[in-house]
Amino acid sequence: MEATETGWTDERVEKLRQLWGQGMSASEIADLLGGVTRNAVIGKAHRLGLSGRPSPIKKKPSKGATILSLTERMCKWPVGDPKSPDFHFCGKSALPGLPYCAEHAALAYQPAKKRDDERKLGVA
Repeated sequence: MEATETGWTDERVEKLRQLWGQGMSASEIADLLGGVTRNAVIGKAHRLGLSGRPSPIKKKPSKGATILSLTERMCKWPVGDPKSPDFHFCGKSALPGLPYCAEHAALAYQPAKKRDDERKLGVA
């Protein structure tokens, strides 16, 4: 197994492929391989054409915001039954000057003509 000038032996390249495929972060791979930086791992993976993958950084799925976590800039659209433990507020970024995000503002603020037409048709 011949080493290149950067220390990438066939064995280390194979280990990189294996760890990358397992979804390990470049920093974790660099630590396990030793003698290479995170950036070297990323560069080698790129040159090897290893597929992109989701970020290994785990993000907690957001369930919106609670009444205690709401801020002035968050959407205050209620989601669910207030009596339920799963009840929350949207929590996305609110539009400037409004209490709701773009999606919920579109539901809350309808043009008067459309609203009047829907009332006449009994759609509201």
